[in-house]
Amino acid sequence: MGKDTGFLEVDRQDRTYLDPGERLKNYKEFVVPHDEEALKAQASRCMDCGIPYCHNGCPVNNIIPDWNDLVYKGDWKNALEVLHSTNNFPEFTGRVCPAPCEASCTLNIIDKPVTIKSIECAIVDKGWQEGWIKPHVPEKQTGKSIAVIGSGAAGMACAQQLARAGHAVTVFEKSDRIGGLLRYGIPDFKMEKHLINRRAVQMEAEGVTFKTSAEVGVEVSFKALQENFDAIVLSGGAEEARMLDVPGAELPGVRFAMEFLTQQNKRNAGDDEVRAAPRGTLTAKDKHVIVIGGGDTGSDCVGTSNRQGAKSVTQLEIMPQPPEKEDKALTWPDWPMKMRTSSSHEEGASRDWSVLAKRVIDDGGEVAGLECIRVEWKDRQMVEIEGSEFTLPADLILLAMGFTGPKKRGLLDRAGVELDPRGNVAANTVDYSTSEPGVFACGDMRRGQSLIVWAIREGRQCARAVDEALMGSSELPR
Repeated sequence: MGKDTGFLEVDRQDRTYLDPGERLKNYKEFVVPHDEEALKAQASRCMDCGIPYCHNGCPVNNIIPDWNDLVYKGDWKNALEVLHSTNNFPEFTGRVCPAPCEASCTLNIIDKPVTIKSIECAIVDKGWQEGWIKPHVPEKQTGKSIAVIGSGAAGMACAQQLARAGHAVTVFEKSDRIGGLLRYGIPDFKMEKHLINRRAVQMEAEGVTFKTSAEVGVEVSFKALQENFDAIVLSGGAEEARMLDVPGAELPGVRFAMEFLTQQNKRNAGDDEVRAAPRGTLTAKDKHVIVIGGGDTGSDCVGTSNRQGAKSVTQLEIMPQPPEKEDKALTWPDWPMKMRTSSSHEEGASRDWSVLAKRVIDDGGEVAGLECIRVEWKDRQMVEIEGSEFTLPADLILLAMGFTGPKKRGLLDRAGVELDPRGNVAANTVDYSTSEPGVFACGDMRRGQSLIVWAIREGRQCARAVDEALMGSSELPR
């Protein structure tokens, strides 16, 4: 390493945010990046730890110590090359990945991990600024054609790798713009969408064709794809949202988080209200909002509700409140369960744990509140606490309780692929093959809802499996 004692001399200092009062005025990113000298200092903290557990903590196996060392030495261009060797889209993960690599960092034993995510983001952002990121056009074409269904992180990574191997790749996306969850599920204040657009331009120069508003199994025949392509990759999302099964859940003021987030992202993209909200405008303005679900999607609903001008925002979670600090001896280097407060929470929200929704209060066909009860967990069983009932005022209830797997109607019904016991497309992580010859699956459609960094990993590995199946061997990395 460039500076063996860097971790002893330099304290951890991560990126900062604009003040909530400033950032709540718009939907733009609000992270304040470090300057180059500060980043070099932070990179110098990457200690010569012998076994870099960050490699295993990172799903795409980023070679983190190497590009930290290169940043410390000021060799940004080679740092970018090392970073891109394992990750097609570091500007995505550098913004929205929860950074399991930092949890695995040896310095996290003392709660001062290297600021890996910030350094990663800085490397790729500098690469774009300097014009170092260019299309990788293959020297020759294989004559093979592949259809990739779904243009989220997994589909984009898979398509880019296959195009670079010389295959003719067509990506089919049911929405009007590419990006999947990246485009319509993640708020712009976490990741602005011009980042997707410039990668799409790069991929088109590499030979990828994008077809939007083309839902396979509806507008596009799956059988026709089988007849006209040498291979098909299923890389859609796990979009079947978990329902709220209580009285009153059918009221118009009870809506899914993804509809709420998608509408705002479409408005930010310039769509009029007819295109952004075909089922009617969904807004938190001047409303008491309850978000059911304590994960990232729920947090995104909190941040979006605050920007829309909600009167109040309450986020409920059925599981117990996590501890403020994990027991390192039991958890490190694995991802710990502990209390996490997002930037959206800091902007204003009430949070409550061990709460079960019992009934949505109906006031003349409109949502007026939510009846709840507190629960406790005994031997992994949820038990309602007698006498703990309470009611919260609500005008809008957003469901962010996770997803049960990919939607079956349409694509999967037509594809006829076997599903695993969880309802995902059955395929392993060796050859990514489904039960249908020539049909592969990766990303959330295969593994269930997960992180973008896992989607990129699976997309890359699936690309190698497809290349190997078509050509007999592959030089693509896993």
